[in-house]
Amino acid sequence: MNKLFTTLSALAVASVTAYAFAQAPAASAPKAAQPAAAASALKAAAAPASPKSMEAKIAMCIGCHGIKGYQSSFPEIHKVPMISGQSAKYIVSALNAYKNGDRKHPTMRGIAASLTDQDMTDIANFYAAQATKAPESQPAPQGKVAELFTKGNCVACHGKNLSTPIDPSYPKIGGQHADYMFVALKAYKTENNPAIGRNNGVMGAIAKQFTNAELKALANYAASLEGEMTVHPEPRFR
Repeated sequence: MNKLFTTLSALAVASVTAYAFAQAPAASAPKAAQPAAAASALKAAAAPASPKSMEAKIAMCIGCHGIKGYQSSFPEIHKVPMISGQSAKYIVSALNAYKNGDRKHPTMRGIAASLTDQDMTDIANFYAAQATKAPESQPAPQGKVAELFTKGNCVACHGKNLSTPIDPSYPKIGGQHADYMFVALKAYKTENNPAIGRNNGVMGAIAKQFTNAELKALANYAASLEGEMTVHPEPRFR
């Protein structure tokens, strides 16, 4: 019950915060000053986000990604992914994939559709700056998992310890939640479903080589590593 109350409170705070910031300029500007205010707003849109506007932009993110242990129930129960410390270019790429439908997820698509390119960049830079340093030496996969790891050639894209992708548009997956990664990997195998699935030629071809049990084993290994990502809760949720 406490967890439900916390979650509902978080979402309410996010909604109220976003609404307040959206309404504040219109309410406070006198009519005579509106043309000047509009010009000032256009100038501000081209500049890096201020602390106040940044708070408004992340209001929809913190209700899920800013609460430790928060779980989604769609399409099955799993922890929402850690995004604090994720690569900025990947966050932008993922948001655009939700926006254009290459990633099917009703909630994330609705959020991404409300964001401009500048919003995405600001949000991505905000979360990327929260990266921690992962240790250089980490356990290698063993036994059957090592065979699966080699077959998938995961290091070729995600890099050493699965935390140094060869291109910043690829995600860091070392230390990411196992249940989230399992759901994500299965989504690359899903076809002809209007609400679930991910359209990516490379990942689709890789994921389809494996059974769901094998994908779970790979996800569990990746999650066992110490990565650069964390859940970085907002002070109000600590």
